[in-house]
Amino acid sequence: MGDGLLSGPFTGYPGPMPTVLSELLDLLRLERIEQNLFRGQSQDLGWGSVFGGQVLGQALSAAAQTVPADRAVHSLHSYFLRSGNVAKPIVYDVECIRDGGSFTTRRVVAIQDGQPIFSMAASFQVEEPGFEHADAMPVVPGPDGLLSEREAALRVADRIPPHLLTMALAERPIEIRPVQPVNLLKPRPQEPVRQLWYRATEPLPDDPAVHRYLCAYASDFNFLITALQPHGVSILTPGLQLASLDHAMWFHRPFRFDEWLLYDIDSSSASGARGLVHGRFFRQDGTLVATVMQEGLIRDRRAPSA
Repeated sequence: MGDGLLSGPFTGYPGPMPTVLSELLDLLRLERIEQNLFRGQSQDLGWGSVFGGQVLGQALSAAAQTVPADRAVHSLHSYFLRSGNVAKPIVYDVECIRDGGSFTTRRVVAIQDGQPIFSMAASFQVEEPGFEHADAMPVVPGPDGLLSEREAALRVADRIPPHLLTMALAERPIEIRPVQPVNLLKPRPQEPVRQLWYRATEPLPDDPAVHRYLCAYASDFNFLITALQPHGVSILTPGLQLASLDHAMWFHRPFRFDEWLLYDIDSSSASGARGLVHGRFFRQDGTLVATVMQEGLIRDRRAPSA
């Protein structure tokens, strides 16, 4: 059983992997403690709480381990309910909703300290031929020559507030190169659009499931903050409260996450202390491979101007 990934140890590593990436892959394996019950640990990225993308990837992993290997995830819909503690394990309870001729549906609840912190419904499908059309990739500079987020942070490390420095400089399993760098220290109002190139920091196993889980994990990076751009504020602006509320994702076509993918993000609305964001992942050859949507809390707690 499984999505070709987690029923046993990973095989086929192309070579040595940096600790942070190999640790993430280990975390995605999960520990099976009952037929449909799994336990996972957390990776501290310097944020003080569990990264939402990690819970998303682990929940998808848990669901996939209860699904026949010939069915790949094509969509997921999830809600972030509570903040997770990086120091404690997370239990993933999978409910088998439906096993049909072509589609399989699973519901997953992530539990910590006896309370649900995340819920997800995911649908899996056997491979089928069908009609084909897709959006074209926007014309943007390629990843070569662009600074990664971490490289950019190192250049201004002396100006980053001390309590955020660890988060800004932490090693990540995913290299992210913004096409349009945003100055988080001195934000200015701009269109709610951004593009970034994503790639795992080292070659990955050939198993397609590994690449889908990592894409789900990475889809939460840089996402909600796009809704802040028209307002001249950033995640470093004191008095802002940001939190992901829900997250939906659709997988369209095969891809490798150790090859560059363009994440094209835009925000169509902000109201009621919430922001809505939409994203598309493209292979470097222009092929659309996944679509993402999220609504999140963007609460302004700053004192009113005198």
